[in-house]
Amino acid sequence: MLKPIVAVIGRPNVGKSTFFNAIIGERISIVDDTPGITRDRIYADTEWLGQEITFIDTGGIEPDTSDNILAAMRNQAEIAIDTADVIIFMCDLKTGLLPADYEIATMLRKSDKPIILVVNKSDNPANLPPEIYEFYQLGLGDFIPISASHRLGFTEVLDRVLAELPEQTTVEQDEQRIAVAVIGKPNVGKSSLINYFLQEERTIVSDQAGTTRDAIDVFFEHPTGSYRLIDTAGLRRKSRIKDKIEKYSNLRTEAAVKRSDVCLIMIDALDGITEQDTKVAGLAHNNGKAAIFVINKWDLIENKQELMSEIMADIKQRFNFMSYAPLIFVSAKTGQRIDKIFNLITEVYQEANKRLSTTVINEVLAEATAMNPTPQDKGRRLKILYATQVAVGPPQFVFFVNNKDLLHFSYERYLENQFRLNFGFEGTPIFFIWRNRKRNEELTDIFRQRD
Repeated sequence: MLKPIVAVIGRPNVGKSTFFNAIIGERISIVDDTPGITRDRIYADTEWLGQEITFIDTGGIEPDTSDNILAAMRNQAEIAIDTADVIIFMCDLKTGLLPADYEIATMLRKSDKPIILVVNKSDNPANLPPEIYEFYQLGLGDFIPISASHRLGFTEVLDRVLAELPEQTTVEQDEQRIAVAVIGKPNVGKSSLINYFLQEERTIVSDQAGTTRDAIDVFFEHPTGSYRLIDTAGLRRKSRIKDKIEKYSNLRTEAAVKRSDVCLIMIDALDGITEQDTKVAGLAHNNGKAAIFVINKWDLIENKQELMSEIMADIKQRFNFMSYAPLIFVSAKTGQRIDKIFNLITEVYQEANKRLSTTVINEVLAEATAMNPTPQDKGRRLKILYATQVAVGPPQFVFFVNNKDLLHFSYERYLENQFRLNFGFEGTPIFFIWRNRKRNEELTDIFRQRD
């Protein structure tokens, strides 16, 4: 289910990032290298009273500015407003109301979104100065005094956020559907594939790249199961994203990947593998999604056998970090091999949600370490006390060891290969988490974790 989104909005230097970092529980830099996240808009997930929420931090709004950087920051804030379910409008008690605050308030009212007004730098809530009441002039109703630096007033803000969130309209039946995001660069045939699935023109198909501007959900029943198909806008290079609409489309595509179970990574057989294809695939991998490479427009290829071998070799080289993902050659136009996609979707979804017993995991682990002993450094050898699975979708395993600093990435890769050899996990990434354990805790933990 898609997490609700809360945008933190205000003019620069009112304390938005301090509040954001405190809410998330860690320090997150304003300059973020995560693929698809712009430098002046950052989002992260947190939880309050069992509700998962995505918060967006923005660089600040200057309503009237000729400065290119400030104008870009304003654009990013507007995108965050468009995306949000609830808006936190932050003002600064120490500077008081400024003309920019009035203009931002007017802009936010036009968004028709729930607005929570907070007045930051209220460091002494028991003795608020009389000038704080001037914030009623914004016409946004009651405000909440907070101190981001001292973490005061957060409970009231988060309670208000929960109260303002829209009701979940997703029915319980939807939880049984496999959410499938169709992703790829523009004009690779994503909408054509969806339309072939449905045997009707449910999405606009055009030769003009970028026709799809938003993620479109379609519910679909197939003999193999129930699905929610998500058609997305093509992901462009950042240097080619020129207008606000396309930036908004990219954000929605990234959100679609996050709420999917399986990603179909579509690649144009005529173009071959491009740099943008690797970035699209990385988006699915980094979000821990099961994935299938779908090579489209196969009906237009003449020397199929030769090109198939070239593409398979290219994928093996360019996508070595996703060697687990199967691939299929199709034609969304003629329907060639389209029905086989659903079997693959079901298979990789089941693999991504496979849960193993601790006993079986440690039996395989013992065999793997016997065949290839753990690494050592300066006479000290890595000792793996035991491992257990802690999550699915994607599968995640925690390894308890004597000293995780002795681990080498090549040995971790070896263990991953052994897990895949013994357990499968085709189509899904798997993640290993390494934790130190004292020797005298070993038996206690083993008996606690044993199934």
